[in-house]
Amino acid sequence: MINVLFAATQARWSEYEAPLTAAFADRALAVDLRTDFAPDAFAPEEVDYIIYAPNSDVQDFTPYTRCKAVLNLWAGVEAIVGNQTLTQPLCRMVDHGLTRGMVEWVTGHALRHHLHIDHFLAHQDGDWEGAKLIPPLAEERPVTVLGLGELGTACAQSLAQMGFPVTGWSRTQKDIEGLTCLSGIDGLAKALSTAQILVLLLPLTEETTDLLDATRLEQLPEGAVILNPGRGPLIVDDALLAALDRGHLRHATLDVFREEPLPAAHPFWSHPKVTVCPHIASETRPLTASRIIADNVARGEAGQDFLFEVDRSQGY
Repeated sequence: MINVLFAATQARWSEYEAPLTAAFADRALAVDLRTDFAPDAFAPEEVDYIIYAPNSDVQDFTPYTRCKAVLNLWAGVEAIVGNQTLTQPLCRMVDHGLTRGMVEWVTGHALRHHLHIDHFLAHQDGDWEGAKLIPPLAEERPVTVLGLGELGTACAQSLAQMGFPVTGWSRTQKDIEGLTCLSGIDGLAKALSTAQILVLLLPLTEETTDLLDATRLEQLPEGAVILNPGRGPLIVDDALLAALDRGHLRHATLDVFREEPLPAAHPFWSHPKVTVCPHIASETRPLTASRIIADNVARGEAGQDFLFEVDRSQGY
C-alpha cells in the first residue's frame, strides 16, 4: 500500500478526494489517501508522498523520513522552495487545464486591449464619430512575453498564431519556432522596447522580484499595456501607478498582487487605468491535476524520474 498524504485545506480536500481516488485507480495504484487533518492521519514516518499546498499546516518536513516526493498543487513554488526542512524532491504542477486557462486569459485580455474594447464600452452615448477608433492589425502590434516556461511558451505561441509578432524573453536563451527569443539583461531591454503589450509569466525569484521598476517601465513604448497573471512582486506597485498617471502606460490588467486578497483600500481598485482580477487567470483543475499527481506517484514507484521536478538552485 502506498501512503499518500493530502496536505492542503479542507475545502481543497472536498474538491480533490474523488478525482484523486479515480486517478490512482486508473493507474492500478494501491493508495491509502488521507488528509493531515483527519482523525486517522498518518504518522509522518508512514508517508510515501505528500500532495501539497503551501498554505497547509505542514511546514516542517523533517519528520517525513519515508517521503519520496512532495507534489505541489500550484504552478508556483516560491512559497515552499526555500523551506530548509524540505529535502525531498519537489514537483510543481503543470497540467492541461492550468495551461489552457492561462492561454485563454492572456489571449482574451490581449485582444481586449488590442481591439480597444474598453474604449467602445465607454462610448455608448450615441456619438458615432466620437466612438470611432480603428485598431491596427495584429501583425502591427508587437507583444512581448517575459518568461518562456510551460505557461509562457504556450501563451506566446497562441498569440503568434493569431498574427501578433511575439518576442519571448527568458533567463537562458531558447529557440522556439514562431517566436523571437531573447535572453540576458541586454535582451530584456530590447524585449521591453518593442512591447506594445507586455505579458509577465516569470517565476518569482530573487532575480525577478521588482524586475519591472521605474527604469524598466520607462523602457516600454509609450501607450503600452501590461498583463500580469504571473507574480505580483514582479512589478514595483508605486512605479507602475506613476507610469500610468503620467500617461506613459495605457493600462495594466493585473491578476496577482504582493498581498492577496488585495486590500480594499489599495489604489489599484479605484485607478481608472487598472483592471483587478482576483487571481483567477489559471486555476488548477482537480480532474486534470489529479492525473498528473497519479502519474508522478506511478513514476516514483517505478523508480523513474519525476515530472516537473523543481531545480532548487534556480528556484523553479
